[in-house]
Amino acid sequence: MKFFFISLIGISLIILLVPHIVYLVVKALSLVFHFRCSYRPYAWTALGLVGLWIVLAVYGNVWGRFFHEQKAVEFKFANLPESFRGYKIVHLSDMHLDGWAGHEEQMQQIVDEVNALDADMIVFTGDLVSLNENELTTFLPVLKQLKAKDGVYSILGNHDYMPYNHSWTDREREQHIQHLIKMERENLGWKLLMNENCIIHHGSDSIAICGSENKSMGIHSVVSRGDLKKTFKGTDGCFRILLTHDPTHWRGEVLGKYDVPLTLSGHTHGGQMSIFGIHVSAFIYKEHAGHYEENGQHLYVNLGIGGTMPMRVGATPEITVIELGK
Repeated sequence: MKFFFISLIGISLIILLVPHIVYLVVKALSLVFHFRCSYRPYAWTALGLVGLWIVLAVYGNVWGRFFHEQKAVEFKFANLPESFRGYKIVHLSDMHLDGWAGHEEQMQQIVDEVNALDADMIVFTGDLVSLNENELTTFLPVLKQLKAKDGVYSILGNHDYMPYNHSWTDREREQHIQHLIKMERENLGWKLLMNENCIIHHGSDSIAICGSENKSMGIHSVVSRGDLKKTFKGTDGCFRILLTHDPTHWRGEVLGKYDVPLTLSGHTHGGQMSIFGIHVSAFIYKEHAGHYEENGQHLYVNLGIGGTMPMRVGATPEITVIELGK
């Protein structure tokens, strides 16, 4: 909640400032071109915009972030191994557990809903925590209940590397990262992939689940550990599904460069706001929400369950239910 109030005040000040900057520009022009310029409309506009922002933010924090939806998506691939026709993957992303503190019951409901889908596989595409691994401790009993026939596979997102805590030395930060890795693997029982892959066998058929470390090639390039050569090692000829947190990685290093029919990402949260169907994230990312396809390669960007600022207005949190077909 501390981060919510800091963000609320900070964004309010920015919103308040913009009409005043416009006023100063117009006022300067009025002195040059000799026309009347009144301050009052700009002042009222500033107050109105700040008031609207506060109302939306409070709604998003108290109610909006607790609504989520299931999105069913079918992907068809000519080269999908026959035994994986109808294979069901539940895709989760961006929990940011600090924002769920005190709401363990709501998270339990999400886990129960996911388990009821009876998925073949669950994948989590990063940002389990926001600032440190201790956020996970309270939710261990809940999240370790996630079950799927072929297991739960995960990767780390930019926040999971905890780069935003500037009080740590690099050595201390690495210790915290390793603790989070241990908690995911040993306490949750998730198959955390760190530039690694796992081959899933069904009868004589197989597919490769490949997990890249974070490789942000946009505005969050502070963490760049992804290595696709390592990630895909030993998977030549396999049908590959790539988990990579930041969707900028898809266009930056995957598309047209590697044989990857399906890439799953998160990271954007849809900007956590969507007005008239337009996500704020659309102004930042080329691929920011939902399904994209280019030259037979597919990307799906999950809007996440949580957020760095615990609020949602539109940009509804989602559980994506993916079915593979031919």
